Amino acid sequence: MAQRRPLGAGVCGVIYLEYQATTPLAPEAFDAMLPWLRDQHANPHSAHAAGRKAKAVVEVARSRIDDHFVAEGDIAFTSGATEALNWAIKGTQGPIVTLATEHAAVLDTVEAERARGRTVTILPVGADGLVDLGVAEAAIGPGTGLVAAMLVNNEIGVVQPIAELAELAHRAGALMLCDAVQGFGRISIPSSCDLVALSAHKVYGPKGIGALWIRKGVALAPLLHGGAQEAAGRSGTLSPALCAGFGEAARLLQTEEYPDALKVDCLWTLATKRLGPEWHINGSTEQRYHGNLNIRRDGLDVARLMSDLRDIAFSAGSACASGSGRSSHVLRAIGLSEAQARSSIRLGFGRYTPEAELAEAIDRIVAATDAQRIAGGIAA
Repeated sequence: MAQRRPLGAGVCGVIYLEYQATTPLAPEAFDAMLPWLRDQHANPHSAHAAGRKAKAVVEVARSRIDDHFVAEGDIAFTSGATEALNWAIKGTQGPIVTLATEHAAVLDTVEAERARGRTVTILPVGADGLVDLGVAEAAIGPGTGLVAAMLVNNEIGVVQPIAELAELAHRAGALMLCDAVQGFGRISIPSSCDLVALSAHKVYGPKGIGALWIRKGVALAPLLHGGAQEAAGRSGTLSPALCAGFGEAARLLQTEEYPDALKVDCLWTLATKRLGPEWHINGSTEQRYHGNLNIRRDGLDVARLMSDLRDIAFSAGSACASGSGRSSHVLRAIGLSEAQARSSIRLGFGRYTPEAELAEAIDRIVAATDAQRIAGGIAA
């Protein structure tokens, strides 16, 4: 059966290469949501028949997400990964150890906790974007309360040694928080994690919903106070439509795991072969998810490139920091100069990316970059 392509993929003539910012909504996830947007409106926390029917949809979705985890734990739905990470960090106690390349939802939250009196240690990474486990071991000492690290980096795609970090955390008596937003369904989440943050719209589900997986026996202080609708203590009325979409997206991650991985590897090979030797890949090329291609070319004017190629959607860095005027903290953390960081772009692709569109985009990016160099009087 031919794969259904989302209605929003490639509309208005745009080649979409922003899969780290958000993925297209899977048609199957849209279909699962539609009845709960159009025909059903019951509160899933109500005791009447219509409410129980809505709750059943929520619980099916919860079980489909939980199917991805080996260890026993609870899935608590949240408004997104930012809430999940805030809850996991603020709901724990004791000193925190994290990495310099984490998402702002982690780094800004640990800084807020530092302001409240918690000790925070931010570990450096190497030129490959990976943490040195020897440095981590020295920092994660007895009394540490929480270790937080991203499975797949959202900007450069490198895969951190989460299992090894979890072992160091447990040896010190700490909890291990894994930001699996970019890795869920693509890279195995180590079973030794205690807390795992997820986001639906990074895995072909809807925006506005995420989850925090909480290992059985781990208790968190609530982030939101109110009705405590979720068993783990999260307050707020859930949307059956959003839960249904997330659940269907999670189910598809399992059924499409092999074809998704095969396609991403093919797209990676296609892109890297067409770029040419002037382009450099930022971060490790071995410990990496191949759906993220963060590259640089010396002297590239990224703002001009994006203006010249307005019908190609790609990023100058993390979408969360766009408009800030700052270069990527991740690229600076791996040792790039300010000029190198500002000469980098991120291309993201996946399940619904046509090979022909990616090939066209790469060729046009290379041609536009060559034109910049010629116009600037620089030999190609």
